[in-house]
Amino acid sequence: MLLHVVRAVAIAAFVLPFLSNAQRRARVRRASRQLLQILAVRVKVSGEPPRAGDGAAMIVGNHVSWLDIFAINSVHTMRFVAKAEIRRWPVIGWLCAQGGTLFIERTQRRHTAHINAQVVAALKQGDTFAVFPEGKVTAGDVILPFHASLLQPALECDARLFPLAIRYTRADGSLCSEADYEGTKTLMETLRAMLTQPVIHVHLQFLPPLACEGRHRSELAHEAALLIAAALNVPAPRRRTGKAFRPPA
Repeated sequence: MLLHVVRAVAIAAFVLPFLSNAQRRARVRRASRQLLQILAVRVKVSGEPPRAGDGAAMIVGNHVSWLDIFAINSVHTMRFVAKAEIRRWPVIGWLCAQGGTLFIERTQRRHTAHINAQVVAALKQGDTFAVFPEGKVTAGDVILPFHASLLQPALECDARLFPLAIRYTRADGSLCSEADYEGTKTLMETLRAMLTQPVIHVHLQFLPPLACEGRHRSELAHEAALLIAAALNVPAPRRRTGKAFRPPA
């Protein structure tokens, strides 16, 4: 495993900067698959992720583990908006940055606007972005209310918004607490815990896209959260605002 990490760092430092966008995406996808294979993480995909050339698209998902980014990239390479703390993680944070992740200080509104402007520019150039609007990691047994501000770029680009439900399970089908990054767990603690499992299954369920035209971002955020909660069969989250909202049929 150490050899794989060293190789990934070397590629990110000395190879990725000189590749075309298509070559870079292929490299990131391959490296993500190799990491998951080493950790005995098997990915199951249902639904249809966005396809290149079909117009601007954003992914909005629940956040369970630091593996989320690698699991998604193993299927469809994209860029991410993640909390600034991830950038400070040893090795993982640096690798995410080399893969094009933007890091946001959620408590600073001006910084959110700055990051959103970068996302808008990238969406217009054909990049696909994924965001985790809950604001923190959960064990996967609950969906927290979504922060709507991260969805603003989708509205500005009239992008399609793909809700994504993420769940980690053990070999027996039970929820895999070893994979989640909830609470005060450290990166090394979760890594050691994952290595105790013979296999970890991660299910990426891409739900039908939501059209953004004429919608308010808080309405979109809540609808996406409700759809993800329903897909995972967990309690529906409350809406962050006090406005009434009728769940989708």
